[in-house]
Amino acid sequence: MSMISIDRLQQLIQKGNSVLQTHRPNPPNVIGFPTLNSGAFTAWQTQVLNYLQTNLQSNNPYVISFQKNVTKGYYSNVEQGIGILNSIIEDINLNQLESDVEEKFNPKNSILEIFDKFHQVVRILRNRYDNRPTLNVTDEYDVQDLIHSLLAIYFDDIRPEEWTPSYAGKSSRMDFLLKDFKIVIEIKKTRNGLTGKEIGSQLIEDIERYSKHQDCETLLCFVYDPEGIVGNPRGLENDLNRDENIKVRVYVRP
Repeated sequence: MSMISIDRLQQLIQKGNSVLQTHRPNPPNVIGFPTLNSGAFTAWQTQVLNYLQTNLQSNNPYVISFQKNVTKGYYSNVEQGIGILNSIIEDINLNQLESDVEEKFNPKNSILEIFDKFHQVVRILRNRYDNRPTLNVTDEYDVQDLIHSLLAIYFDDIRPEEWTPSYAGKSSRMDFLLKDFKIVIEIKKTRNGLTGKEIGSQLIEDIERYSKHQDCETLLCFVYDPEGIVGNPRGLENDLNRDENIKVRVYVRP
């Protein structure tokens, strides 16, 4: 589905028409292009070009045409730019732009997909052809190894076991750091004696510790609970999710 919003394009067209209203006629006997308010034109031109480059491929004809033709603060240039935006809207309505839209990679969505399907992957691995050896996910280290393998589908730079700053007199290692996106992934697995309450306490300490880490803007905590030991998984998630200082999201699965 197109990433470009018709509403946003119409807003940019409206802003372009406002730029046209800044036109002042040339003095008598002065020949030249009718000029516009240079500041308003530059702001509009930059905004439109940034929006098109963010949502369309760099070799898209509309991007190339805008870069080539909407270059100076002339009345005719703005009219050409508005014409390009109207053409994009027409192509969207005719479903002609779908194949040319470049989907932006969303790292959080990819990680969440791994979390959501993790238990399904574990079950598939348990039932290999001819009872061949496999990875039995029995403890937290097994979860880490499998998560690491699945992350490699989407990410090239995965840094395991980075040191975190000291909290309450002790420091520890984070499970995975995606430095390019400033995302930290923390992994827990329930077991006898490690219930939702204990995991919640551990994660509270982790959150405080990671909030001091220079490369952590988002902390994603995956709690693998195949036996259903956590009595209220949504409650645990809601109690720990937050947006202050760093963004924290907890996912208890399955």
